[in-house]
Amino acid sequence: MQSYLDFEKPVADLEGKIAELKALAATDQAVSIDEEVNRLSSRADEALVEIYKRLTPWQKTQVARHPQRPHFSDYISKLITEWTPLAGDRKYREDAALQAGFGRFNGQSIAVLGQEKGNSTETRLKHNFGMASPEGYRKAVRIMEMADRFNIPLISFVDTAGAYPGIGAEERGQAEAIARSTEKCLELGVPNIAIIIGEGGSGGAIAIAVANRVLMLENSIYSVISPEAGASILFRDAAKAQDMATAQKITAQDLLGFGVIDSIIPEPAGGAHRHQETVMASARDAISTFLADFAGRGRLETREHRREKFLAIGTTI
Repeated sequence: MQSYLDFEKPVADLEGKIAELKALAATDQAVSIDEEVNRLSSRADEALVEIYKRLTPWQKTQVARHPQRPHFSDYISKLITEWTPLAGDRKYREDAALQAGFGRFNGQSIAVLGQEKGNSTETRLKHNFGMASPEGYRKAVRIMEMADRFNIPLISFVDTAGAYPGIGAEERGQAEAIARSTEKCLELGVPNIAIIIGEGGSGGAIAIAVANRVLMLENSIYSVISPEAGASILFRDAAKAQDMATAQKITAQDLLGFGVIDSIIPEPAGGAHRHQETVMASARDAISTFLADFAGRGRLETREHRREKFLAIGTTI
């Protein structure tokens, strides 16, 4: 069942009428609804295109957080074959929020990292809503070291509100674990690509997103702090999150202009949650292009490319 955001109410009303007509036709075969359904469907499609043409930063934030938006597990099932997840940081425990492992992308061996938010109450609790503990980032370092040792490229799917801020996580060295993961990304001699598929929140995101190429889905966000938290700090009022989202410049379009990301993966009108297959195909094309571009580069060149890319951020604003 489709879940609608507040600003999608015109579309929800039209599609509700379509559903009522179809229910009526199911009970009375004599009723002809085709013409009216086609008319309402056209209006709904037009309304959806019009709404998504002028999304505000706050509305994009809502789309990025949509519960039906494809998550890490969806990208794995559609893009990666022979997926073999690996567990544990070899120091403390397994962290289900940050998934890691190896598989094949278009037949090529690949290492994969990503945050999984879950898509039901049970799985959201299991994956801690995609907020990783130190063990998750130490596991990421372990997989990156393996990928580097065996010369296997790395893909990161980023989707987190941020690293888990609990007391236990802080006691076990959350900040240090994030820093080590970020450092390991920079040290890699193999090419890596990061795709922000939903939320890219704070250090919890950048710990696996320091890559040779950083992409964002059109309606994803990437920021140092959530709009609500930022509004609470700066305005002393979380209700001003909409204003904060605009001021933060967190959209893919803003960050492409600043040179923080390299390109945008387009989403059809209605967002990735309505067009999963199309978005998956676009992501596949983007990853394929990246791997082809870096196929002939040496380890030192790959490492220097990444280093120079991040040193250049902010120098031309």
